Amino acid sequence: MKIHEYQAKEVLRRHNVAVPFGVVIDKKEDGPKAYEEMIKYSPVVVVKAQIHAGGRGKGGGVKVTKTKEDALAAVDKILGMQLITPQTGPEGKKVLKVYLEQGIEIDKEFYLSILLDRSAKKTMFMASREGGMDIEEVAEKHPEKIIKIQIDTGVGIQPNQARELGFALGLSGDALKSSVGFFTSLYNAYMKEDCSLLEINPLILTKQNQIIAGDCKINFDDNASYRHEENLNFRDKTEEDPLELQASEFNLNYVKLDGNIGCMVNGAGLAMSTMDIIKLAGAEPANFLDVGGGANVTTVTNGFKIILGDPNVKAIFVNIFGGIVRCDRVAQGIVEAAKAVNIKVPLMVRLKGTNAEEGKKILADSGLTIVVADELKDAAEKIPALIK
Repeated sequence: MKIHEYQAKEVLRRHNVAVPFGVVIDKKEDGPKAYEEMIKYSPVVVVKAQIHAGGRGKGGGVKVTKTKEDALAAVDKILGMQLITPQTGPEGKKVLKVYLEQGIEIDKEFYLSILLDRSAKKTMFMASREGGMDIEEVAEKHPEKIIKIQIDTGVGIQPNQARELGFALGLSGDALKSSVGFFTSLYNAYMKEDCSLLEINPLILTKQNQIIAGDCKINFDDNASYRHEENLNFRDKTEEDPLELQASEFNLNYVKLDGNIGCMVNGAGLAMSTMDIIKLAGAEPANFLDVGGGANVTTVTNGFKIILGDPNVKAIFVNIFGGIVRCDRVAQGIVEAAKAVNIKVPLMVRLKGTNAEEGKKILADSGLTIVVADELKDAAEKIPALIK
């Protein structure tokens, strides 16, 4: 689950991570009151659009203001705007909240994130002295500027590792001392809140030699949400793709993509392989959809509804391996679901595993126009004809 910057900073405050003071509003008429709260901390107020996308400053969604008039003008302009950034796509996102934040006297800016290094099976700090920039661009053009420090989760971050990270960023004296406490608290926040990503960009060194989070992005691990009921209120459904939101309500694992072949598969690994096969056939997958090991009429029907909710879908490929679930039961579910949903695009089904032959017979006897594939190679060869 993604959350907004102002929510992420609320999480950091729980763990004594230094962040600027800020006030969030969703109505323009609340701007004057929010501003009066802000100037108690700094005459400089930063007005920030709150959307689930990076690059807000490049799209005009972040303004540094030094007067009340400028601050309120920024609120008036940003709140309600359709903000387009490199991560939103050309359609942009409507700004429904703005965050007024205390201006900070900045000496230097850095990049910092914590994430899982799957290959090493450890938590990893990734940092760079090139703060405020797109880290992907830095990694591509100047990989030597990326600092990586792995943390054994069984032991946790050690003082020498925090100092090593501070030294790598060129810090010393009071700045280094501040960074050690900051990195330690940040690591604790990442672990205790079950984050999948915690990113600070920019990480700020102030004129007073203090380390503070200038921005913050947090993604929570959905599999651990049952342990953090207090964080569920952070969910902003207006920021989520409508089809992905609908799929989550059906307990389906769905991710919308940009292609034209809808996929319905049981098992994440098989789903990834299915998308590869579609691409090898010269087409593009329209989605990732894992209906799980217990596919039945209800899950298949809901899956078809989600897939067909995407206007780009020109054909559907159902690829089922019958292990836990029998293929004949899935086939019957496909037939009933296809009749209920009234599918008007070509449908191809591949069944493999338990009672696969019985399942194929059910499909053949259904009276529906269903292309049946035997092997993945066979399916790949039939995909181009589907979209024609």
